[in-house]
Amino acid sequence: MTVAVVFDSAGTLLNTYRVAKNIRKKVLMPGIETTTLTFASLERVLIVIPVHSKHIIAAPPDMLLSEYLSENQVGFGISCTRKITTAEEIGDMLYADTQARVSDLQECIRDVWGVCRCETMLTLNSGAILNMAHKSIEFTVTAGGWPFEGAKETITALHRMGVPTFIASGDRSTKLEIMADHLGIPRDRVYGVATPTIKAQIITDLKNEYDHVVMVGDGINDLGAFTKADTAILTVQQTGNRPGELFDVADHVISHVRDVLPIIKNLL
Repeated sequence: MTVAVVFDSAGTLLNTYRVAKNIRKKVLMPGIETTTLTFASLERVLIVIPVHSKHIIAAPPDMLLSEYLSENQVGFGISCTRKITTAEEIGDMLYADTQARVSDLQECIRDVWGVCRCETMLTLNSGAILNMAHKSIEFTVTAGGWPFEGAKETITALHRMGVPTFIASGDRSTKLEIMADHLGIPRDRVYGVATPTIKAQIITDLKNEYDHVVMVGDGINDLGAFTKADTAILTVQQTGNRPGELFDVADHVISHVRDVLPIIKNLL
């Protein structure tokens, strides 16, 4: 039997610290789970912004974030949403926003860097949560991630067993590819900026190639992929509260990424 394993990245392979800035209340929210925050409202859309942190830090703090993105022709990727919308609608709102300033995202980046700066292998991703009903940026967000202890060894062990591994994540592809290189996952098996719907479709497509497809994830944005997978593994290695639906659909709940190995061995 052929088996393939698909991993989420943040919170699954990567120990992740996230922070959000509430634009209206001007409040920083350290340690927040951004996908849960997004799913708390049907009107919210989490996007990733493909810009280097140092470029944001060097920008004028009082400049509107929308103005900075427009002037520098910075695009975006849709990471997570429950709302049915189009990229055109999101772009129209994002580039016309008059609420968020560059300083709001700078504050998020500095907070994450202060927490994670000692990690040797670190990825930083920034973005925003848009509220389509309010037609504005509701939160700026930044996340820093570094591999869980044993993550690289787990991927190596799976490959030695003849089991291909994939990454499907809402994070930026360029950042994921750097981490995939470190973990030993081929870049052509990395799917970045994957919404929950896209994650589920990836599982469906892989089931046409492999006898058994396993999904390993930790958040509400993995729920659709869990329901499509032949085996769903929920990891709780990353601290935080999780919706009960995840536990309801999971075939296994693990506390460390290496606990995937005996499950795969039993399948084989």
